Amino acid sequence: MPAPADRLTDRPLSPDEYRRYGRHLALAEVGEAGQRKLRASSVLVVGAGGLGSPAALYLAAAGVGRITLADFDVVDPSNLQRQVLFSAADVGRPKVHAAAERLRALNPLVEIAALEIRVDASNATELVASHDVVVDGSDSFTTRYLVNDACFLAERPYVYGSIFRFEGQASLFRRPGPCYRCLFPEPPPPGLVPNCSQAGVLGVLPGVVGSVQAAEALKALLGLGPTLEGRLLLVDLLGASFREVRLRRDPACALCGDAPSIRALSDVPWHGCGVGGADAEGRVPSVRAAELAILLASGAPPVVVDVREAWEFHAGAIAGSVNVPLGEISGAAPGFAGRDVVVVCRNGLRAARAAELLAENGIAGARNLEGGLLAWREEAAPELVVA
Repeated sequence: MPAPADRLTDRPLSPDEYRRYGRHLALAEVGEAGQRKLRASSVLVVGAGGLGSPAALYLAAAGVGRITLADFDVVDPSNLQRQVLFSAADVGRPKVHAAAERLRALNPLVEIAALEIRVDASNATELVASHDVVVDGSDSFTTRYLVNDACFLAERPYVYGSIFRFEGQASLFRRPGPCYRCLFPEPPPPGLVPNCSQAGVLGVLPGVVGSVQAAEALKALLGLGPTLEGRLLLVDLLGASFREVRLRRDPACALCGDAPSIRALSDVPWHGCGVGGADAEGRVPSVRAAELAILLASGAPPVVVDVREAWEFHAGAIAGSVNVPLGEISGAAPGFAGRDVVVVCRNGLRAARAAELLAENGIAGARNLEGGLLAWREEAAPELVVA
């Protein structure tokens, strides 16, 4: 158990801490009192990916006493282009455990907790309330709304960040508002926002935005300002520009408005990084990985349509599958008439949407590989082949 915050604040810095944090101690705005305050503080980092990586690295380096990482994903080779917490040796490992190992090596003086979980309505309240500041590095609209709501209800600062191609956003939301829902009252419909794999992201962009998030978290812990509260920072690396937009509390906001309707947390349909979602996946027929392996070995195998982008497909795919990116699936539908079709992607979300589109274009009965290629690797045993 961590020492009580007041004891951590009152206890003098050790010789190791004086040496490690000397550049902080030289700042009049931080000094020894501020460094003790950081040592007594706690930050929850939701998502150990592109944004969570630089944010967690700088928070640990800065001496935040307790950092909790919450993520349910594993390290994939495609993460290494931007998720600087990880090395090639971490591929296949749960992100939070690989990240915790790296952060402890960076600064053994901080406490790192690794939670291999999806943050949802069942755990968000307790997680948020037990930390001083929350840094959101998630890539799903569902998680952003949930964490925003939990932070507002628990009166904790919510440090927001998002990235897309060459552009990013960052802000800090806290009671009494504005909040994230003032900026985006409702999540976009599934299918409107391109998937991360489809749109791409410049590898350095999350480093810039995640570092801004770390800075905002440190300022909130130290009581320094001004923060990005009431402002949205817009980063455009392609145009080499930074600008800001002023935010105002929306009197009609469901969370922080004059007559709020949200007074407790509740789960909403999952909207991941891009199209589809758990709700879409549940509306289409599916097949499990082990069952698909049996079907492919039979005398009448289905056609496996991989709806990932070409670069993903060429990195590894189910043997014999054909590549039709999601954006092209409607136009290709007539070619699958009368055939038994199983649609696949990395985790089943894009494939679920593709199966819906095929049905809308007259290809009834197309099935989704449940859990996608992640489940195929885990359950079906056959390795992916380089297409």
